[in-house]
Amino acid sequence: MTSALGNLTRQQRTLLARWLRGSTVEADHSWGLVATTVLEVTCAGSRFIVKAGGAEDHGIRRELDAHANWLRPWTDRGRAPTLVHGDAEAKLLVTRYLPGELVLGSVHAADRRIFQQAGELLALLHAQIVVTDDDYERRENEKSLAWLCRPHRIAAHLVRRLRADITNWPTPSASLVPTHGDWQPRNWLVHDGVVGVIDFGRAAMRPAYTDLGRLAAQDFRRDPELEAAFLDGYGPDPREPDAWHRTRVREAIGTAVWAYRVGDQAFEAQGHRMIAEALARVRD
Repeated sequence: MTSALGNLTRQQRTLLARWLRGSTVEADHSWGLVATTVLEVTCAGSRFIVKAGGAEDHGIRRELDAHANWLRPWTDRGRAPTLVHGDAEAKLLVTRYLPGELVLGSVHAADRRIFQQAGELLALLHAQIVVTDDDYERRENEKSLAWLCRPHRIAAHLVRRLRADITNWPTPSASLVPTHGDWQPRNWLVHDGVVGVIDFGRAAMRPAYTDLGRLAAQDFRRDPELEAAFLDGYGPDPREPDAWHRTRVREAIGTAVWAYRVGDQAFEAQGHRMIAEALARVRD
């Protein structure tokens, strides 16, 4: 191991030395905005990805839960990395390296065939189980109101409007399925024309339509043909208008506040745009 392991805790380094004895760090794929270290390593001629969470990380446990419960429709097809080692307490996991080029920033980001495959893959994840949750909407409303209490740069009159709207929203029961939680080209790989999936740190049981939120705010917005291709792969559109509006507002608030906290100005601007567009739909 090399100095790239410097961000790992002593416990994490000890476990890695036991799991991947004699390994070499080949690349650091850490994002930089959050305290999660992502390393590509080799050991005994094989390649692995090591993910180590920081003190406030909740994503590693979610990833481990996803591997344990929901990822077989992808891993059995070679479309997601398989888990090799994991320790939730240490906030550490190791997976087999999944080859491919990130779709984000590549020519594949405008390829309708890639979005059709992404729709097909998401449908496999969502189809595994459905549970009814009578309290989901109330919890999500409370989360959005809590986001608005944190430091941000959302205009005061918009905060008042958002709080009033959220307080008056209905709280019907919701149908929850396994979701990825960050379904977008940043977490898709392409290898020999085949799409694979990475990063399960936001995986959880949610309504199916929530996995379309980030695509709608970005990729579908810039090219409606990508949306059509995605739904051609996915199947019937899961977005019921009222529930979809609520999740778009929640996503917009979370984006603006979280991006301000981590200092991502471009993403923060996207969050403010999302808020404006969501509220404009109500006026329309």
